[in-house]
Amino acid sequence: MTWKCKLQLGRYLLFVFLCHNKLAIQSNPIQSNRWDLPRTILSDQIEQRLFRRLRQERQERARHQGKSYDEVPGADSLVVRVVSSVDKKLEVKQRFLEIFQEDNYPTEFPYKSKVVLLFQKIEGVEVCLFGMYVQEFGSEAQFPNQRRVYLSYLDSVKYFRPEVKAVTGEALRTFVYHEILIGYLEYCKKRGFTSCYIWACPPLKGEDYILYCHPEIQKTPKSDKLREWYLAMLRKAAKENIVVDLTNLYDHFFVSNGESRAKVTAARLPYFDGDYWPGAAEDLIYQLRQEEDGRKQNKKGTTKKTITKRALKASGQTDLSGNASKDLLLMHKLGETISPMKEDFIMVHLQHACTHCCILMVSGNRWVCNQCKNFQICDKCYEAEIKREERERHPINQRDKHTLYRVEITDVPVDTKDKDDILESEFFDTRQAFLSLCQGNHYQYDTLRRAKHSSMMVLYHLHNPTAPAFVTTCNICYLDIETGQGWRCEVCPEYDVCNACYQKDGGIDHPHKLTNHPSIADRDAQNKEARQVRVLQLRRMLDLLVHASQCRSAHCQYPNCRKVKGLFRHGMHCKTRASGGCVLCKKMWYLLQLHARACKESQCHVPRCRDLKEHLKRLQQQSDSRRRAAVMEMMRQRAAEVANNA
Repeated sequence: MTWKCKLQLGRYLLFVFLCHNKLAIQSNPIQSNRWDLPRTILSDQIEQRLFRRLRQERQERARHQGKSYDEVPGADSLVVRVVSSVDKKLEVKQRFLEIFQEDNYPTEFPYKSKVVLLFQKIEGVEVCLFGMYVQEFGSEAQFPNQRRVYLSYLDSVKYFRPEVKAVTGEALRTFVYHEILIGYLEYCKKRGFTSCYIWACPPLKGEDYILYCHPEIQKTPKSDKLREWYLAMLRKAAKENIVVDLTNLYDHFFVSNGESRAKVTAARLPYFDGDYWPGAAEDLIYQLRQEEDGRKQNKKGTTKKTITKRALKASGQTDLSGNASKDLLLMHKLGETISPMKEDFIMVHLQHACTHCCILMVSGNRWVCNQCKNFQICDKCYEAEIKREERERHPINQRDKHTLYRVEITDVPVDTKDKDDILESEFFDTRQAFLSLCQGNHYQYDTLRRAKHSSMMVLYHLHNPTAPAFVTTCNICYLDIETGQGWRCEVCPEYDVCNACYQKDGGIDHPHKLTNHPSIADRDAQNKEARQVRVLQLRRMLDLLVHASQCRSAHCQYPNCRKVKGLFRHGMHCKTRASGGCVLCKKMWYLLQLHARACKESQCHVPRCRDLKEHLKRLQQQSDSRRRAAVMEMMRQRAAEVANNA
């Protein structure tokens, strides 16, 4: 080996050593892993199913290859955890609400937002491989969201071990992710949920759903590939009778097929946060109003109307007055938009749906035809059915003898009450909040080494919810300061120096005292009990914030009430502000942001709460608009390709 090769090898080994040291330095203070995260009923059920199915798959693979169980590689060190489970409220958009204001359509829907993560120990380090955000609308939610689940976001990175194929021919990682989803659907069915909705929409180019910066070798699937991935999973669930039927949003709600007697109306569509159609409906309602205003100003424009009341009446619609006409126009427009991509809006039935009214049945009886495979009606529709004339009964226009027999519904719980505790996490409150944390700190998953570091830091933030969210930077050399390797000014806000600069200058150029980063509070945070105490203190502080915003007593005895009122007064008159570096304003702004994320009150008295919630809502709307625009562009390109090929 030449001296140049030796030098190059030495540099490489030094680089590996430094990289390992950097990871070790940042990981050592954490002293925590995915096992320390709280277990829940949901995570236990998914894990138990996953491990059972992995053992079965490994046995089948060994038998298929003619080897013993231990001779074939298996997936080890897997852990599933729920890292966020919080109650939220979804406000119905104003334009849509105005159409159904006379029908007492709900102004908001309560739901539970959950985040589920999968970790695997790879080369001694915990790596987050898979994550999903779900929305659970329980029995307490009003129609049409009652007992429905929405799988809003799903993401993964391609580091799963071992990289082998399952006995079914799919990658073992696909087998594992499918089993997690099937386990979740099984859990929802047992709790009494009736349906799950999936929008098979791949992320836009250059964007991520949950995990920031995917590896280059991992290609983003096209919509048809992603849809087939979901359908393959759902077919497995159907074999176990977890899923009883599969359809899509368009066929179920927009088309009155066969013997269905359900009214075609937008009021029946399940309304989810971040879904395609609620945002598209707002845009269409705005366009319809613009067209109507244009026709009023110019009478000649009446011939340009895309669909008239006469056309609606000819199609069998009777009620065309006022908002009923707007509802039908909206459904027509939405149907035109959704129809070309209807297969991407997957509707999963966990319970049986009534053929006549399309309501998913959870109590009483279902009346099943002895000859027709998919005909079943609820008690209410059965009573109406037997009152009809013979020629109007099922089966219509057929001479064969069909009888309906009763099947009692006994396995659906009365309510969908969640027995798991609330799990709050500021960083996982929304997918955008988690992405911002990862982007701001460069928690990337594009290489395995970075994925290890990013996962460890995510675990650190989960175990230390009040720790600073973003990496501090040295004010002298402007490099990132490793955890526990810096000095901070006790007076000046955001003044930090790294160990190297401190040892070089000794803090002489700075007029105030500098203290070492790992303070007593930081060391205490490593202790589980101390972390819980800090979380409780933060909750008490947020409760105090709400109290002080409503308290009008000059001599209030509530602890620290006057201090918080003083912060309010300071914020009103401060000229420096948080942007200028005011410590008090920064502290207040941090508390206000925490409160706004968790606040469920529509008429909250906490200062700036409404503004902050509106800001978060606008950010979400902008993201949803970009997603819808990308989908429409994709459909336009697909139509252009079809036209060119023809």
